Amino acid sequence: MSTDLQPAVAGLEPLIGNWTLEASIAPPGVHGTCSFEPALSGAFVVQRMEAPDPAPNGLCVLAPNGDGDGYTQHYFDSRGVVRVYAMTFENGVWTLERTEADFTPLSFAQRYRGTFAGEGKAIEGAWESRQEGADWELDFELTYRRG
Repeated sequence: MSTDLQPAVAGLEPLIGNWTLEASIAPPGVHGTCSFEPALSGAFVVQRMEAPDPAPNGLCVLAPNGDGDGYTQHYFDSRGVVRVYAMTFENGVWTLERTEADFTPLSFAQRYRGTFAGEGKAIEGAWESRQEGADWELDFELTYRRG
């Protein structure tokens, strides 16, 4: 797949395109959708997510870190939630992590770890959360399927 991504975000090319979302907290057969596309002359990647109620719809801007090490996901959703996640994307593994307060207080920490599978046609992963002083716990599994 050829995209018009600038070098600082070229490593995100495997995400570009349309995906179906499958979450372990959704009823069987109920799916969301997600797309990733270059934005602002390929300097950023925009992620759009739509999910059936009660899950929120979301918009994210994926930006390269200024030091060239990793990325930042700027997250916004239909509930009015705004968050910033530290992001890495390397060797077929996508990670998102929020362990510090940003635009909203940090009442719990969150992280996602997804691994590419099926020759890049799926990202299989899970969101975890952690209360202060506790261990990480499974929140829900989330799989992206290209389609």
